[in-house]
Amino acid sequence: MSVKSTMLTLLVGLLFIKCTERKYSETIYQKPEIVKEAPSTFLSPEESMETFYLPEGYRVELVASEPMIDEPVAIAWDGSGRMYVAEMNTYMQDVDGTGTNRSISKIRLLEDLDGDGKMDKSTIFIDSLLLPRMILPLENELIVNETYSYDLWSYKDTDNDGVADKKERVYYNPNPRGGNLEHQQSGLVWNLDNWVYTTYNPMRFKFKKGKVIVDSLDNMPSGQWGLTQDEMGIMYYSAAGSENPAYGFQQAAVYGDYNPKGRLSEGFVEPWPIVGTPDVQGGPKRLREDGTLNHFTGVAGQEIFLGHRLPPSTYGDLFIPEPVGRLIRRAKVRVEDGKKVLYNAYDQAEFMASTDLNFRPVQAKTGPDGALYIVDMYRGIIQESNWTRKGSKIRPHILRKDLDKNIGRGRIYRIVHEQIEPDGRPDLAGKSASELIEFLGHPNGWYRMTAQKLIVLKDDQTVVPVLKSLALDNTSFFDRIFNGDKDFGIERVHALWTLEGLGVVDKTLLLQKLKDEDPRVRITAIRLGETFLRSGGSDFIPHLKPLVADTSIEVVNQLALSLRYSRSEAATDLLSEIDSKYQQNEIVAHSVMESLKKDDSRLEQLKLRIAKRSLGDKRSILGGYDTYKQLCITCHGPDLKGVTPENGLAIAPPLLGSPRVTGDPDKLSKILLNGLIGPIDGQEYGIMTSYKSNDDQWITDVLNYIRAMNDADAFNKKVVRNARIETEDREDFWTLEELATE
Repeated sequence: MSVKSTMLTLLVGLLFIKCTERKYSETIYQKPEIVKEAPSTFLSPEESMETFYLPEGYRVELVASEPMIDEPVAIAWDGSGRMYVAEMNTYMQDVDGTGTNRSISKIRLLEDLDGDGKMDKSTIFIDSLLLPRMILPLENELIVNETYSYDLWSYKDTDNDGVADKKERVYYNPNPRGGNLEHQQSGLVWNLDNWVYTTYNPMRFKFKKGKVIVDSLDNMPSGQWGLTQDEMGIMYYSAAGSENPAYGFQQAAVYGDYNPKGRLSEGFVEPWPIVGTPDVQGGPKRLREDGTLNHFTGVAGQEIFLGHRLPPSTYGDLFIPEPVGRLIRRAKVRVEDGKKVLYNAYDQAEFMASTDLNFRPVQAKTGPDGALYIVDMYRGIIQESNWTRKGSKIRPHILRKDLDKNIGRGRIYRIVHEQIEPDGRPDLAGKSASELIEFLGHPNGWYRMTAQKLIVLKDDQTVVPVLKSLALDNTSFFDRIFNGDKDFGIERVHALWTLEGLGVVDKTLLLQKLKDEDPRVRITAIRLGETFLRSGGSDFIPHLKPLVADTSIEVVNQLALSLRYSRSEAATDLLSEIDSKYQQNEIVAHSVMESLKKDDSRLEQLKLRIAKRSLGDKRSILGGYDTYKQLCITCHGPDLKGVTPENGLAIAPPLLGSPRVTGDPDKLSKILLNGLIGPIDGQEYGIMTSYKSNDDQWITDVLNYIRAMNDADAFNKKVVRNARIETEDREDFWTLEELATE
């Protein structure tokens, strides 16, 4: 047979395979009849799984349950596929949260010894913790953060018995973390850009050669419980406090928080539970006539699924656990003229829903086996004690349903598809840097990110030439023929970022990659080129000019974002050219506007605003500004005008122009000390929680910041101290009517 005939036969065979690719049903389940007042009885894992509803072809498998785990909140895998599980063992053990702050919580290490996907061995890796909330496995250590602290600790198991025996603090902040335990950071996500991100805190971390580098960011998204990234490193945040299921995903977090209107499609914020949900913090206004939740409220632990062992249509979808609604939303991420817009994958239905009132999904994760994992805290109460106090709308429902009795359990599931077998256990931990390179092109994002992380941590410079070659051209003719389903573009993206993690940003290579056939690679080359834009030289900018006419609007937008780092006139001219060409495009126009500001920021504006104040007042106001960005911005907004979700119902009152802010500091202090409930200026909002657990200076600083933004005088912490003494026996929230008589 001639070479020509052989090639023709190969091509015909490949075409046949392509035409016979398996198709998967997307048929949603038939909803059960809604039971408005379902029982809250504890069910066994097997019984609870019978209450789950999923689309046709999907099924849930049990990975671990009590007594192997107890009150799980977060999971992560090391390179060998061992699963670390963070447990909040003291969380809401009764309706008042008694004993919450005891340091008896744990992190467990689970192992699947026979490779069947179900955990066989549970070891207490770390104990005596205060509500651990963030875990990140590195090469041979686990990074951990506990509640009420900014500190990061490294734990190592030096004798391989499954128990940590070496502890070292790798990041220290002497200030305690304020706020209740729901208003704390989460995440520790190793991003594509080799920085580690968390929610709330305007900073990021880099683990480099045994040291931790800290970088502060201005106006990055805040978020609450849950943080995830897509294949290009774009982070997705959520905030239960502001009932916001997803935000911050239009651009990389380093460029700031940007949330254009319409990013959530019409009706997206409406969840569709299949059981009555009476235990809703918002009360009757948050329930439909059938007793089901009518708006996202407890969103937590979202995940962009980057696995490869579910139907291909799930790749890149955002899965959002809603523990109050006992469901998980599957959102399609569509790019419409440069804007990312989220759509519910199903019409008035959810990807996963349960009739079990104790089903409390708090995290979703892409697993090493390519499946989707779900962490179910499996308990009665999900809200923290600030929202279950006497006088709250939810407390009576908790007590009458005996939800406060349902504690001390937990389950971890994986969602698989009946037509696709999950992969086995990974084996990356013992591999060298050169051996890990092949996994940068793996179809499972978990493998790609884990391989990149491990190569960077090993800091083996001998792999640099191989990575450069991979980034330059990884698609030979035979690669395209025999690996037709492989995503070569994303492999080049990871090769470039891995080089960056090793300290290699090669200008010659980047100039070639600006012309790469894959827009994701061109975007990566632009971002990495920011190194040369920051250096002050303008010789890189002429090579960027052709990208103004790029066929991908996302490439153009990245160019507009990155040019802010150059102070040169050439960069300004290029931004003006982009503005002229794309002024009708909402996303690009915004990026141009922000980049043209260059030196402008809220912090700089604030410094100018308070320039004539005393040094002590300045310190207090700037300290309050930092806290406000971390804690208050979710509900009150960056401009203090209040956050208004897509449904138009404001979550919290505006602080700008508020007579309570500019008025009596004593009454203002009492609001922060004990919280506020009831109508404000004729409008109902959510409960303003108590911040009594924070010290007098912390409260003073926050209040001085919001007063400064109203051009009101600062005050001394003695005002807060006196208000605290005066109200030390008070347990209830304030109402404005009560405060008026004070």
